[in-house]
Amino acid sequence: MRTKGKTMSLHNQKQRSSFKWMSVLVLALSMLSSCAVKDSADDELSAYLFAYFTGNGPGEEAIRFAVSLDGYNYRALNDNQPVVDSKEISTSGGVRDPHILRGADGKTFYMVATDLYVPEQGWNNFAMIMLKSTDLIHWESSVINIPETYPDELGDVHRVWAPQTIYDEATGKYMIYFSMKQGDNPDIIYYAYANKDFTGLEAAPKQLYFPPADSNTKACIDGDIIPFNGKYYLFHKAEDGDPGIKLAISDKLTEGYELVSDKRVDCQTRPVEGSGIFKLNNSDEYILMYDMYTSGRYQFTKSTDLQHFSVIDEEVSMNFHPRHGTVMPITGKELKRLVSQWGSFDDLLVEATSPELKKLNVDMKGDAKTIHLPVKTGVDLTAFDPKFKCWPGISVQPEGPQDFTGGPVAYTFTIAGKGDVVYSVTASEDHNPVLEGYHADPDILYSEKTGKYYIYPTTDGFDSWSGYYFNVFSSDNMVDWTEEGTILDLHKDVTWADRNAWAPCIVEKKVNGEYKYFYYFTAAQKIGVAVADDPTGPFTDSGKALIDFKTLGVNRGQEIDPDVFTDPKTGKTYLYWGNGYMAGAELNDDMISLNMKTLKQFNIDGTFREGTYVIYRNGTYYFMWSEDDTRSPNYKVRYGTTDSPMGTLTIPENNIVVQGDPETGIFATGHNSAIQVPGKDEWYLVYHRFTYPKGVDMPNGSGGFHREVCIDKLEFDADGHILEVKPTFKGIDPVK
Repeated sequence: MRTKGKTMSLHNQKQRSSFKWMSVLVLALSMLSSCAVKDSADDELSAYLFAYFTGNGPGEEAIRFAVSLDGYNYRALNDNQPVVDSKEISTSGGVRDPHILRGADGKTFYMVATDLYVPEQGWNNFAMIMLKSTDLIHWESSVINIPETYPDELGDVHRVWAPQTIYDEATGKYMIYFSMKQGDNPDIIYYAYANKDFTGLEAAPKQLYFPPADSNTKACIDGDIIPFNGKYYLFHKAEDGDPGIKLAISDKLTEGYELVSDKRVDCQTRPVEGSGIFKLNNSDEYILMYDMYTSGRYQFTKSTDLQHFSVIDEEVSMNFHPRHGTVMPITGKELKRLVSQWGSFDDLLVEATSPELKKLNVDMKGDAKTIHLPVKTGVDLTAFDPKFKCWPGISVQPEGPQDFTGGPVAYTFTIAGKGDVVYSVTASEDHNPVLEGYHADPDILYSEKTGKYYIYPTTDGFDSWSGYYFNVFSSDNMVDWTEEGTILDLHKDVTWADRNAWAPCIVEKKVNGEYKYFYYFTAAQKIGVAVADDPTGPFTDSGKALIDFKTLGVNRGQEIDPDVFTDPKTGKTYLYWGNGYMAGAELNDDMISLNMKTLKQFNIDGTFREGTYVIYRNGTYYFMWSEDDTRSPNYKVRYGTTDSPMGTLTIPENNIVVQGDPETGIFATGHNSAIQVPGKDEWYLVYHRFTYPKGVDMPNGSGGFHREVCIDKLEFDADGHILEVKPTFKGIDPVK
């Protein structure tokens, strides 16, 4: 066994112990302004510490810390940089899969981690790391090389992965459990007791979990044990059957684990690993999180019985991208200590919480020391209070309402023990996005019946576009929008599909003198139609898919993204659709079936991806479409023209309608609709973008399902060409 018996400072800085410095620290910790969150008692569990690493590349295999006040929303400490030098505590230079535990005495902390540097070792390693601390800042560490320490029993081990620690009340010892691979045998979960000093193991590890006899691989990794209702619940990644997180339960800590089911307890169909389960403070609810390692995401789920979990991703936020880690509840005093040590002037643990803000769009730039506060319509900026909420250990001045009409306001933030930083704070009435929350693929309608505007979007923010219901929003002026509720729920209202509710469109028609509303929508990569008597419903589905087929020899793409258009010259109505191809056909008079004799595939160039939208102006039919993938920052809108609803398109040389603007940081502007103000040659473009400012930095293109709806003016030149729309934050003025 190789042991490093020295104490290391995780920030590698000299300790300052002068009476003056300590006095300042104590004073600063006590002087939390009214902006601060209401502190729980210092010794109560009132926050959370997340230990994690970030990836497989150089510098990413290192222990990092983040903190949370509620178990759902996490902020990285130390600018998301390591809090310990991997080269100081490992033999490989890389540290992965950190597990952190509060000791039985309540004040000692234990961490264990994988000693592995993937760029040099691949996935073969031989050691794990044991760490011990009394303050969460300074740690003593040891390295345990398994084949070197136990050559007779485990000399051929070549994978030692994801150790974790649990206190065994029966023995009064700390048990470490982890997976190992010997020779060509499958990965097995083993256990051993730590010695008294937590610097090594008492004896050679023994097998902890025995998969069922009918398991086809027996391979198990990433064990995670939690006591629950007098039993021990072992979550682990099993490779047999449908690989994923599975659950085994035992009455005893070190033996007798039986698999509950061969079904996954995680809520995914994609590969996952690295489960971490923890109990929320002052609650009977537990969170099971896991690493979606092929998707570049982390998923959070919640349960009260530890067997049935529901996804809570919409409630979770992180300003970092973790890999396999663990969460531990901490006290208010411990949180203050961590913030004082690793709080950052470039990434303040501060939130603007005023209900008058567009909170998703608050833009804090730590490098520039600026904060921009977009406010809702009608807010008085001569006396506006951002209501900054500071985390324990941080305070701010000034407090209360300030006048933002004369330019930036200087705010001084203080981190106890670190000093002050001044941020320049601005505020403005920004009309984009026009809808609160995540929405995409907007279709806009002006209703002659009501004299109001309506937006029918995709409900966004669901993992991989997995939403299942549609909402509608109304406005008198295209600036102030009111949510009118859910108009179609695939789980309740549609029998032929229950997933992927995308990209609707609508048309208002008079049928026998009465207004009718025909709503075309995507569900499960098919297109359906529902009908209502009012723009806000209720809508009744036709009972079957209108389009569930490929057209005219097409063997690519998807049957999605309908657009409905009524020709003002003839009164005929047409439906267009397609991803990877553009198809169109005339609708029959019933509006719920197609005249198949008119079916056509359009001559679009290689820029066409999806999202057709058609308008008519001054004798010309404009066809717009989206280029690239909605997950791409370069998602944009182009157009072509023709002389009839089913005509051959002419594509101008410069045909961009709207695209992202790197200067402002607005990206992925696409999947649009457009609206003409009744009786005027006045047009507006309605489109979606990545959520700003975070969307472009979301991992693996997940900004592509965290989108926002915007409106900007659409203009034409003297020859009828569309002038490229510049996407803005300001948006448009109220339309009369």
